[in-house]
Amino acid sequence: MTAAPTVLIVDDSLTVRMDLHEVFEEAGFRTVLAATGAEARAAFHRERFDVILLDVLLPDADGVDLLRDAGEIPLQAGAVRILLSSEAEVKDRVRGLATGADEYVGKPYDGHLVVARSRELLRSRGSPSSHARTVLVIDDSATFRAVVTEALEDAGYAVLTAGTGEEGLRVAADRRPSAVIVDGMLPGIDGATVIRRIRLDAALRNLPCLLLTASDDYATELQILDAGADAFVRKQDDFAVLLAKLAAVLRQTAAALPIEAPRGMHGPKKVLMIGVDPAYLAQAQAALREDGYEVVHARHADDAMVMLAHQPADCVVLGAVPAFGATATEQAVAEARQACERIKGVPGLRDIPLIMVGQEDGEVMLSSLASGADDYVRTVDGPGTLRAHVRAHLRRKHLQDESRRIREELLTREIVAAEERAARDAAEARARMVDELEWRNRELEAFSGSVSHDLRAPLQTILGFTEELLDDPDTSDRARQDLTRVHGAAWRMAALVESLLLLARASRGDIRRDTVDVSTVAAEVVDDFRLRFPDRAVTTVIAPGMTASGDVELIRVVLVNLFGNAWKFTSRTPDARIEIGCDDGVFYIRDNGAGFPSDKADQLFRPFGRLHTNDDFPGTGIGLTTVWRIIDRHGGHIWATGSPGQGACFNFTLPAV
Repeated sequence: MTAAPTVLIVDDSLTVRMDLHEVFEEAGFRTVLAATGAEARAAFHRERFDVILLDVLLPDADGVDLLRDAGEIPLQAGAVRILLSSEAEVKDRVRGLATGADEYVGKPYDGHLVVARSRELLRSRGSPSSHARTVLVIDDSATFRAVVTEALEDAGYAVLTAGTGEEGLRVAADRRPSAVIVDGMLPGIDGATVIRRIRLDAALRNLPCLLLTASDDYATELQILDAGADAFVRKQDDFAVLLAKLAAVLRQTAAALPIEAPRGMHGPKKVLMIGVDPAYLAQAQAALREDGYEVVHARHADDAMVMLAHQPADCVVLGAVPAFGATATEQAVAEARQACERIKGVPGLRDIPLIMVGQEDGEVMLSSLASGADDYVRTVDGPGTLRAHVRAHLRRKHLQDESRRIREELLTREIVAAEERAARDAAEARARMVDELEWRNRELEAFSGSVSHDLRAPLQTILGFTEELLDDPDTSDRARQDLTRVHGAAWRMAALVESLLLLARASRGDIRRDTVDVSTVAAEVVDDFRLRFPDRAVTTVIAPGMTASGDVELIRVVLVNLFGNAWKFTSRTPDARIEIGCDDGVFYIRDNGAGFPSDKADQLFRPFGRLHTNDDFPGTGIGLTTVWRIIDRHGGHIWATGSPGQGACFNFTLPAV
C-alpha cells in the first residue's frame, strides 16, 4: 500500500494551522505543523515532505527566505512548495514565484482548493496515486452514504463521499477515483447532470459512472443511459447487485488506455481580474469561489503582465471602467482595450479566455470584442452572470485544449509511423543494395581472377625474354638500359597481378585453418629477401616460438608484405633494423625507417593509398590492402603507428592455436 503523502504546514496562526490540518487529513495526507521559522527549518532537516505550505509573514522569519532554504536542502528536493499570504500586491506574488514557489495562494483561502492544487502538482510530478481502487459515492443522504460505504469497504474498495453534485465533481477532479456512484436526485445539479459534466471533462470522461435511482420507470432508465451512465442501480435492489455492476464496469474499462489529460475541467482554476471596481470585485470573488476558482486581482495591466509572465491564469477578467468606483470615460475604455490587445498579442497568452466587464453600452461592448476580448459581461447583471460566463469559457477552452492535444498526439503518432516506414524502406533498400553489391563483387572477383590469370602468361614471356637479352653479352648498353626498364615494369605488373589474386582469395574467405609456425615462416621470408638483395645489410630480430591458427600461405603473404615494407622504407637508413615479434598475443613488425605521420595511419590500408611518392619508394599501393583483408578474414585486427623519420610499427592479431 502506498504511504500517505506528507505536508508541512507553517503558519503562526493556530486557526489557520488547524483548519489546513483538518482539510489535508480529511484528504488523506499526513500533516506536520510548525508555528515559526525555527520549527520549520528543524523539520526541513528531520524528514522529507511531499508538500511544504509556508505563510509569507512569520514572527521570526520571512516565508520567501524559508522557501529558498527548503530548495537548497537535498532532503526536500522534489517537494511541492506553496506560499500562503494575505498580501494582495502582485509584486509580492511574483517575488514568491520567482524564488521557486510552485503556487501562491492568497488569504482568505479555500482549504479544499489548496488541497486540490497540492494534489494536482504532485500528480504532475509523477507522484504515485494511492487510489487505484477508489469509488466516489455522491448522495445527499448521510445515512445512505454510510451504508453504501460500509458495503463497498467490505468488498475491498476505498471510498470517497460527497453530499452534492458540485462537491462530487471537485472531488472527482482532485482524487481521480476508479468509479463514481451518484444518486439521481441531488440538491443543486442532479445525478444525470453530474455524469454529463464528467463526460465533458477529458480527464474524467473514461471514468465508469453508476447512477442510483428509486424509479421503476423504463423511460427513466433510458434517460439515465442517454446521460452517459455506464449502468444504473435501483435503490431497492440488494447491494449485491450494486457490487456486481460496479465490478462489471470496472472490468470492462480495465483494458482501456485513454490518453490522460494533464488537468481536469473541474480541478482548481485561477481567474485573474484586472482593474475591476472594488465593490464588484468582492462580489465576483465570492461568486467565483463557490465554483472552486481562486481569484487574483491586479490593479493595472502592467502588474497583470508581470504576474502572467511568472504564473499562468485560466481566465482573465478585464474591467472596462476605471477601478475604485470612478465613472466610465472614453479614456478608461481605451485603456481596457489597450490592455486586452497587449494580452492577446503575446503568443503564450492569446488562448486564455478574456472577458470584459463594463457598463450597459453597446458601442463599448462592440469595441471591446473588436480589440480581441472573447466576451463582454455587464456589471449590472451581477456576479452570477460573470460566473456563468467564466464557467462556459473555461469549458470551451478545456475542450479546445483537449482537441488540440489529441491532434498533436495523432500527428506525433503519424510522424513516428512515417519514420518507421521510412526506416523499414531504407532497410529493405539497403538489403537490396547489399545483395546487388555482393553479386557485383562476385562478378568482379571472377573477372579479376580470370584477367589476372590471363595476364600471367604474357608477363612471364616478357620477363623471360628481357632476362635472356640482359644476360646476352652482345646487347648494347643503350639496349640494356631500355630492357632494364621493361623488365622492371613487367616485374611490377606481375607483383600487382599476384596481389590482386591474393586479395580476391582473401575476399572470398577461402582460408584453411592449420597451426602455423609464424617464427619459421618469418625466417623463410627474411632469408628470401637477403638472397634477393645481397648488397643490403639489415639487422633482423625474429622472436622464437610464435604460432597462430590460420592459412599458412596467406600468413606468409602478410609477412612478405609487412617485412617488404620495412625492408623498403629502411633502404636509406644507416644501421637499418627490423624486429618481428609477439607481445601478449599481438604480433608486430617494427623498423627504424622513414616512418609516417601517425594521424594518417588509417590511409595506409585503403586500396592504392600511399603516403610516399613512387619516386621515393616504389610500390603498387595494394599490398597493405591485401594484408588488411587477410587479417580481417582470419578474424584479427591490424593497426599501425609511426613517426616521420623515426620508423613504423605494424601490429596485428591472429587466432591463437
